[in-house]
Amino acid sequence: MRILTDIPDDDLRKLDALASESKKSRAAAIREAVKLYLVQNDRGNDWIERWAGLWKDRDDIPDGVEYQRAMREDRRPYEDI
Repeated sequence: MRILTDIPDDDLRKLDALASESKKSRAAAIREAVKLYLVQNDRGNDWIERWAGLWKDRDDIPDGVEYQRAMREDRRPYEDI
């Protein structure tokens, strides 16, 4: 669907510059901006659901459970206390 909207000239210049840098058309940049706006303002979408697993593919972040176990290796077991 097509829409007609007024956008200030200064904003269009900035938009065109950003679109050009990323090798996108003005229309593609506007569609991306609208999509981002809708995602950020989706009141029914819980932030945990949106961001869960965000860093799952990162290799530079160690596993949290392994880190905890390594930190606790030097502690005495509770049975010995």
